[in-house]
Amino acid sequence: MCGILVVLGCVDNSQAKRSRIIELSRRLHHRGPDWSGIYCHEDCYLLHQRLAIVDPTSGDQPLYNEDKTIVVTVNGEIYNHEELRGKLKSHKFRTGSDCEVITHLYEEYGEDFVDMLDVMFSFVLLDTRDKSFIAA
Repeated sequence: MCGILVVLGCVDNSQAKRSRIIELSRRLHHRGPDWSGIYCHEDCYLLHQRLAIVDPTSGDQPLYNEDKTIVVTVNGEIYNHEELRGKLKSHKFRTGSDCEVITHLYEEYGEDFVDMLDVMFSFVLLDTRDKSFIAA
């Protein structure tokens, strides 16, 4: 099971605060020893400790949409990801990860995309265009 850490609204953007956030993420390393990923946008941090199961070579997280305005960190598995990719033919996928469909589904269907998933998961999605987020 992967480890995810999300810090939103971190008004103290000092190097000491960033170092502390990274240290907290490292404490989750035992949850996902295959990859450590971090995304920072202004006062928001998404960190991921990955346990690689689907697409172990290119499914590193956080994952993004094409212009990197939508970012997601996920623990779980999307069982119907191949079917969902078929509905997203206008989108370019960077990985074979089942979880990458989340960013593109959000672009197409908004928050209602969650109802389309056959999944066991936890995730946090950040939309940097308006700094909104979904935690599920």
